[in-house]
Order: sequence, then structure tokens, then C-alpha cells
Amino acid sequence: MKITEILTKKLTAFWLLSLAAVAFIFLLTALVSFVQLTYKFQQRQMSEFESMLLQHQQQHQLKHFDIWLPPILSAYNAQHFLLTRNGEVVYQYDNPNSETSLVHYDRVLSEPLALTFHISLPQPFVLNNVSWHGALIFLFGVVVIWLFVRWGHAWLAEQLEGVEDLAKRSHLILSGDYDKALAESGHGRPRLINRALTQLLLELEDAQKQRARFDQFIRSNTFLDPETGIGNRLFLKNRLDALSNNEGMMAPGVLLLLEMEDLDLLQQELGEEAIHELLSQTISGISQLLDTQANSIFSRRSYNQFAIVVPQISLADVEKLAAKLLKVCLAQPLDGVNNRDDFFHIGLAYFKVGESKEQLLEEAEMALRAAQFQGSSSWFMYDKGAVDEEFARGTVRWRSFLEYALVNKRVVAFSQPVMDSDGLEHHKEISCRLRDSSGGLVRATLFLPMAIKCGLTPQIERQVIETVLFDLLGSNPTDDAKYSVNLSLDTLSSRAFIRWLKTTLLEYRHLTSQLIFELNEDILVNNMDKLKPHLDMISKMGASLCVDRVGQQVVSMEYIQACKIDIIKLHRSIVRQIHLRQENQLFVRSIIGGLYRSEVQFFAEGIESFEEWQTLKILGVSAGQGSLFSEPMEEV
Repeated sequence: MKITEILTKKLTAFWLLSLAAVAFIFLLTALVSFVQLTYKFQQRQMSEFESMLLQHQQQHQLKHFDIWLPPILSAYNAQHFLLTRNGEVVYQYDNPNSETSLVHYDRVLSEPLALTFHISLPQPFVLNNVSWHGALIFLFGVVVIWLFVRWGHAWLAEQLEGVEDLAKRSHLILSGDYDKALAESGHGRPRLINRALTQLLLELEDAQKQRARFDQFIRSNTFLDPETGIGNRLFLKNRLDALSNNEGMMAPGVLLLLEMEDLDLLQQELGEEAIHELLSQTISGISQLLDTQANSIFSRRSYNQFAIVVPQISLADVEKLAAKLLKVCLAQPLDGVNNRDDFFHIGLAYFKVGESKEQLLEEAEMALRAAQFQGSSSWFMYDKGAVDEEFARGTVRWRSFLEYALVNKRVVAFSQPVMDSDGLEHHKEISCRLRDSSGGLVRATLFLPMAIKCGLTPQIERQVIETVLFDLLGSNPTDDAKYSVNLSLDTLSSRAFIRWLKTTLLEYRHLTSQLIFELNEDILVNNMDKLKPHLDMISKMGASLCVDRVGQQVVSMEYIQACKIDIIKLHRSIVRQIHLRQENQLFVRSIIGGLYRSEVQFFAEGIESFEEWQTLKILGVSAGQGSLFSEPMEEV
């Protein structure tokens, strides 16, 4: 925009200078013409005067000059006159009123008689003074020219403002801010170009919405059940793969299988509309119940069987969840169902870290059969004694441990590099663990659920940010390494934390460009109106925004443009064995294709094999992290 402003100033200055030059040349020409005309008039007078002297000499010889010559010389305002013959003075005249600026004429009247005269006259333009009438006309002309120049300057400035409006809209378009460019219609000129830009922006906005709907349609048909709108069997398989690795499950949790008895036969009796209503109400009630469980997975395995996975949950909470789930199911209207007391059966399999997902599915199937054998709508848990010892701690004991770790600065930072396609480190993602009194490290999958329950997540993440700013970046100001820090919903919802973060980022403004703040896609989509002001503040401070776990849920990608996201990280469930899964490749192509005009960078997490990384690079992913590159390492 500075270029167009400079151009506008230069054009107006050139226009004004040109008009001023024309006016100056016009006045200079008029002045020169005036001077030349007065000189020609004076010379004509001298010629007439010379003729009068010759005529007098022929008629009266050289007599009687003193009778008629003084009035004529006085009329000419002559300052000095000298008539000589052969060097002798015949007649001399001097004006008592002397003038300083004079013009001298020497003429020869008769060569045979050697008769010559010398006369001194004032400058001719001095004799021709401008009258008040002429001065008034001249002043009027100058005023008219000045008014015309002002009007021309205003007209040119208005036209150039239209060009500046077009330049502003073009700058917004090039920067990708299409919504603001559409709102800044202004009074751009030429108006035809301005209207064309507005129409193209409207069509682009509509095309983006259509593309977002089309991409969501592709992803929905890949991972969603078309009848119920929840995840399908493939969705469940990918999510279980993401929760596990070669050594088994990476976090404790529970798998629930919900089955509706003889639902296919019931459809033949009641019709599709009644069954669809029953499924809709049941799924709606279960979804509301699962909203309180972070990172829960809800999918449909078969026509009458549904699966629920809830990671990082204690055994006591599992029993409460199963009871609530059965209560929600039994609260549904079962009009026309003969076996209403033996219709819903739930099988639960609680798993620990290291257990295989295949064994987990088998245990859940056996628990479901055991619930069916009981002869009534009920739930049954397989191997009730499979309890993670770490989860056996009570809430009070966990709060004491977390507060002890915070007070004594026992939050330990771990970093995992994110490598780009050239093998260079793009940034390091920072995670944390807590060191207990015996020196052991407690992993985040254990303490984070308890920290959320105790409301201590903001304090933990604050210490992680302080570690990055003070210890990692502050200790080496010349280091240009970047670090990413994860933020939870509780943290971003804390007013005290947001005030502290704003003050800290202002104080360390020179380091904010090396910070990347990550948040969960599911959190952002479901709380965008609430979080957008905080994310805008972080972005304006100079830090980057990253959304991870992209693809864990099937959602619209419009939040990327709305919140000005810089980086998105694909969820490990999409990355796992992507070289063997065409549907996951289609998912990635859909996301990247929908944002190909934006400046968003596409990263992937959970890369474990070279084949996965090669496939991701071919699809357009520019960086990745995972065990293929490095395991998380403690920052010392």
C-alpha cells in the first residue's frame, strides 16, 4: 500500500508542477511580449520624431527649435536631447525630473550636413504603467487559474483514491484475507474492475464453501456411517490403531460394545422409519453422555452393534459410565418392541498399557455375550480386576502429588523433533512429565486426566511455557530453534492464564516468533466462538498456531481460515500404515486439495516407518514427527 500512496503523491505533485510550469511560462511569455511591444512602440516614436526634425530642417533650416521642440520632448518624457552639426551643438534640452533607467538613441538626420542627434528616454515599459482595470483583469485571471488548479487537483486525487482502493483490495486478496477484501468494496476505480473483483470474490467464497462441503462429503463417505452419522467400522479400526503401537495399547481405557437384540427383525415389523427414529434418539443420548469424556470414540460396527472407546479413564469411572449408558438406552421409547426388557446389552473390556487391540476386541466380544446370557438388558465387564495401579490413586492423593510437583518445579520437559522433507528440523514439540518424590517420571497419560479433574492443567502448561521461554530460548538468544507447546481447553478458558500469557508474550516479543501453540482440532471446532479471540491475540503477538489430531473426527475445515491457522498435524490414525490404505490417502488428498491456495503447512504425527513417510511426502505433507525420526527426549 505504501507504493500506491507514493505513486499517488508523485502523480499529484507532477500534475501540480506541470500546471504551475504552464502558468509560469504563460506569464513569462506575456511579460516578454509586453516589453517587446513597448520597445517597438518607442522605436516607432523615434522614427516619427526623426521625420519631424528632417521636415523642420528642410522648411526652416536650423531655426525656431526652442518654439516647438520642448513640448514634444516633454511629451516623450525625454531626459536629455542634443542636436549637433559637424560637432557643434545646435540645440540642447535637459529634463529637470531625472530618471535612473534610460534608453539612449543616436540618429543621423543628414549625412551631407553632418546633422545628428542624441536622445535619452526612460525604459518604455516604465512609461506604460498598468491601469487598475488591467490589474483587476490580470488578478481575475490568476484566481481563475488557481481555482481550476484546485479543482483539477481534487478531481485527480479522487480518481487516484479509487486506484488506491483497488490496490488495497488486491493486497488483501494476495494476503489471503478474502472476507475483508469482499467487505472493502469502497469506491474503486475503474468501477468496472472494482465490480469484477467483487463478483469474483463472491464466486470464490461460494466455491470455497462448495469445496469444503465436497471435502467433508468425501471424508464422511470414507469414515462415517451414512445412516447414523457416527463413525463406521473403518473409523473404529483407524482409531484403535492410533491408540496402539507395536507394543500394544499406549494408554489405559475401556472398550464398550452395545448391541440391540434382533434389530433387523424388528425393522421388518415396525418399518425403517421407526427404527431410524429409535437409532437417532439413542445415538443422540449416548453422544451427549460422551461429551464429558475427552477423546472418546463412538462408531457403528454392524447393523445392530455399536462400539465406544474411552481412553484414560479409571475403573471406577468405567462402572459409572456403563450404568449411565444403560440408563440412557433404557430411557428410549420402545413402542412395539416385545422384548423391551432384554433389548440392550453392553460388554466392556478394560485395557491396560501394552495390551493388544486384537485381544481387547475378543474380550469385549466375550463380555457382550456374557451380558446377553444374563437374560435382561444389562452390562458386563470382562476381567474386572484388570486395573492400572497408577489409576488406583484417589483424587485427593493425586491433587497432593500434582500440587507438590508444581510447587517444587518438578515439571520435566520432553521434546520430539518435527523433521521436514529435506531432513532438517522444523521445530520441536514439547511435552511434559512429572517427577515424583522418588525420582521416577509419571507419564502425561496418567496425570493429565487427574489434572483436568483437579483444575490444575493451566498451572502445568504455564510451567511448560516458562521452561521453553526461560530455559530453552532465553538461555541461548542466538538460537533460532522453534518450539511448540500444547494448550488444553481448560487452559485457554482460564482468564488468569490468558492475562499471564498476554503479558509474557509482550515482554518476550522478540521470542514469540519461535513459539508454536498447538490445540486439539475437536476442542477448536466445538469451542471456536469462545477461543477465537484468544487465538487472534496469540497470532497478533507473532506466535504461530497449530491444530493437531486433524482427521480424528470428520469436521469441516472452515475453522482454518477463520482462526488463521498456520500448521495442521494429521492424526496418527490417518498416518498409521497409510501406504497400505487408499481411503486414508484419499482423506489426506481431500484436506490438502481443499487448502491448496492457503499458506497452511501440512504436518503428520505418529510416523513409524519409512514407507509411511514416503507416502506422506508424495501426498504433499511437508514435515512429520514420530518414532521414525526420534523418540521424545528429556530437555536438560
